[in-house]
Amino acid sequence: MLQPVAWRIDDYERALGSVAASTRVAYRRDVRQFAEWAARSGVTSPDQVTPLLLRRYLAFMTTAGAARRTIARRASGLRRYFDWALRRGMVATDPTVRLHAPGGDGRLPRVLRADELTALLDERSAATADDRPDRRARDDAVLELLYGSGLRVSEVCALGPADIDLEQRTVRVVGKGDKERIVPSSEPAVAALRRHRSHAGSLASIDPLFSNQRGNRLSPRDVRRILDRRAQTPTHPHALRHSFATHLLDGGADLRSVQELLGHADLRTTQVYTHVSRERLRTVYESTHPRA
Repeated sequence: MLQPVAWRIDDYERALGSVAASTRVAYRRDVRQFAEWAARSGVTSPDQVTPLLLRRYLAFMTTAGAARRTIARRASGLRRYFDWALRRGMVATDPTVRLHAPGGDGRLPRVLRADELTALLDERSAATADDRPDRRARDDAVLELLYGSGLRVSEVCALGPADIDLEQRTVRVVGKGDKERIVPSSEPAVAALRRHRSHAGSLASIDPLFSNQRGNRLSPRDVRRILDRRAQTPTHPHALRHSFATHLLDGGADLRSVQELLGHADLRTTQVYTHVSRERLRTVYESTHPRA
């Protein structure tokens, strides 16, 4: 039976500090699920966990049909937990030191084609032809910020009036880990925000910046509904952020700059999220290599 006192999961969650709330919840859940599974083998505290037990847990998840990405994430969460437990003197050694989890499945978000972006951002479909001007302006601004500034959907939903500078064409974003960054906004995004402001009176009077029809802060689910109505094919909000990064790289932007714009702490994360098109790689190769 799970003994919360022995695992000190509450203390661990508090120690995560500035980690985003959703991430803290995931880390807590990962540790609790492992602890409950381990209890079936009579392991009731972290100091009883062995590398063999952890390998058995990964094998159990694989047999249960968990996705490779899920297994990798849970293994990462357990590494973080046992690193914390070691520093707190709860375990004598870290059993995760040699723990190897499968990598992710390698799938990347879809990059939208130019015609898809035009249809999504500029054209009216039958589904949106009768939208009120204020709703159209709001939706335009949301989508332009997702693609034109590469924001996460959660970041767009969290925006307030003080985060927007229309004159400087910048957006102040608080991303993962409460890290703040300033990103440029596109001309179409500024134009859409001005239209949004014209329907509300002034941006200063809109808090939150984007609301749903009930007057509540726009949620990621609301944004997905916007895309469901506007996109020609099923499109996840993150595909716009991924398209933003990929199109920057295709246009010649360096990876470090894209990392800053996306708000990634680790360059390796940017390398996973962004990929340079085969056509551009071929062009670079043929124009620079002496034997091409």
